[in-house]
Amino acid sequence: MKKRILACERCQGRNYSYPADNNTHTRLEMKKFCKRCNEHTLHLETK
Repeated sequence: MKKRILACERCQGRNYSYPADNNTHTRLEMKKFCKRCNEHTLHLETK
């Protein structure tokens, strides 16, 4: 089972992971809390 890894846009810290859905080909974007930045930032799916 593959995972989607989300990285913070500011500090590039990889904070979150989600199970991959095989039928979607778009990159996941979510606004999540970053522990390093200590605030809510945009998290993007890594390659």
